[in-house]
Amino acid sequence: MSDAIKRHISPIAWVPTVYFAMGMPFVVLNMVTALMFKGLGISDAQIAFWTSIIMFPWTIKPLWSPFLEMFKTKKYFVVLTQFCSGVFFGLVALSLQLPHFFAISIALLGVIAFSGATHDVATDGVYMAVLSKEDQAKYIGWQGAFYNVAKLAATGGLVYLAGFLIEHIGVVHAWMTIMGCCGAIMLLLALYHWKMLPSDQTEERHAVTSLGATWEALKEVILTFFQKKYIALYILFIILYRFAEGLVMKIVPLFLKAPIANGGLGLTEQEIGFYYGTFGAAAFVLGSFLAGYFISHFGLRKTLFFLCCVFNFPFAVYPLLAHFQPDSAWLIGGGITFEYFGYGFGFVGLTLFMMQQVAPGKHQMAHYAFASGIMNLGVMIPGMISGFLSDWLGYDLFFIVALFAAIPVLILVHFLPFTYPDPEKRKK
Repeated sequence: MSDAIKRHISPIAWVPTVYFAMGMPFVVLNMVTALMFKGLGISDAQIAFWTSIIMFPWTIKPLWSPFLEMFKTKKYFVVLTQFCSGVFFGLVALSLQLPHFFAISIALLGVIAFSGATHDVATDGVYMAVLSKEDQAKYIGWQGAFYNVAKLAATGGLVYLAGFLIEHIGVVHAWMTIMGCCGAIMLLLALYHWKMLPSDQTEERHAVTSLGATWEALKEVILTFFQKKYIALYILFIILYRFAEGLVMKIVPLFLKAPIANGGLGLTEQEIGFYYGTFGAAAFVLGSFLAGYFISHFGLRKTLFFLCCVFNFPFAVYPLLAHFQPDSAWLIGGGITFEYFGYGFGFVGLTLFMMQQVAPGKHQMAHYAFASGIMNLGVMIPGMISGFLSDWLGYDLFFIVALFAAIPVLILVHFLPFTYPDPEKRKK
C-alpha cells in the first residue's frame, strides 16, 4: 500500500486504535502494576514510590519532543515505540518469576514509560500533521473516548482477568499472563499501524536540521513559557489541583485489595476490575460529558471553584469506607462510582484552564505540553510519598489527611487571576 493511499484512509481506521495504544501503557503502569505488585507481596510504600517515579518520562517529554523532528517521520516513532512497549511488556512478564523480580520489572517498566511518553508526542504529531483543522476538531472526541477505552480495558478487563487466572494458575503465572497480554496487544497495534497509519513525511517539516538549531528552539520554548504572565501562580495551581488525587491514586487499589484485618476491604482482583471497569468508567465518561456543557454555559472563571470542589470532595468516600469497612457491593461500588464521576467532571476544568490560560501564545502546543508535564509532576510527587504515609498512618487516617491536602487549591482558586477572558465574553 503506497503512502499516497495511506494518507487517504479514513481517520476512523486509525485515530481510535492509536489513542487506545497511547492510553494502554500509561494506565497499566500507573494503576494495574500497583495491584500486581500488591498480589506479589511488595509493601505499599515500595509500590507507591516506584510506580510513581517511573511515570517521570510523561512529565519531561516536552524536553526531547523537538529532537524527534530531526529523524525519520512521526509515524516511524509511533510504530517503533508501540513495538518497543510490546517487547518490554513481554520481558516484564518473564521477569516476574526471577528472584529479584521487583527491581528488574521496575527497570523494564521505566523503559516502557520512556517509550510510552515518546509515543504520546509522536501520535499527537501525526494527528496534527495529517488531519486538517476541521478533521482535528471532528475527531477530537474519538481521541478521548478510546484513551478511556484503554483505561476501561486495563483497570476493568485485565484486572478482572487477573483475578480469574489467580484462582486457576496462581498469582505469579496469572500476572505473567496479563503482562504478556499487554505485550501482545501493543505488538498487534504496531503491526496494524505500520500498515494503516498515514505517513506525515510529505508535510512541511520544522527547521530542525541540526542539533544546535533544535536546542535553540527548545530554549526559546522554555524561556517564553516561564515568562508568561502569572506563570508562577499557574504552576502552583496546576500542581495543587491534583495533589490530593496524587495521594489517593496509588493507595486506593491497595486499600481495596488489603485484608480486612489490615484495614482494607479484602476485595479480589475480579471485584476491583468489575467496579473500575463498569460503573467507574461509565461515571467518568458521564462526568466529563456533563462538565463540558456546564462550563460552556457558565464560563470557566465562574465555575472553576465549583469544579475544584467536585474534583476533590468525592475523595471523602475513602475515609468512610476505611472506617466502616462495609462488605456491601452497593456501598463500595457506589463510592467508587461517585468518586469517578467527580474525577471526570472536575478534571475538565483543569484541562481547559491549561488550554485557555496557560497555553495561548506563540508556542501554544509546546506550552500545553509543558503544562501537562507539570500536571503529571503534581500527581507523581504525592504518589511517591503516599505509600510511606499510608503505612505510617493507616488507611483511615491517611485518607483524612489526603482530604486536607485539597484545602490549599480551594483557597488559591479564589485569588487566581485570568490572563484571557472566557471565550463567551470575547464574543460580546
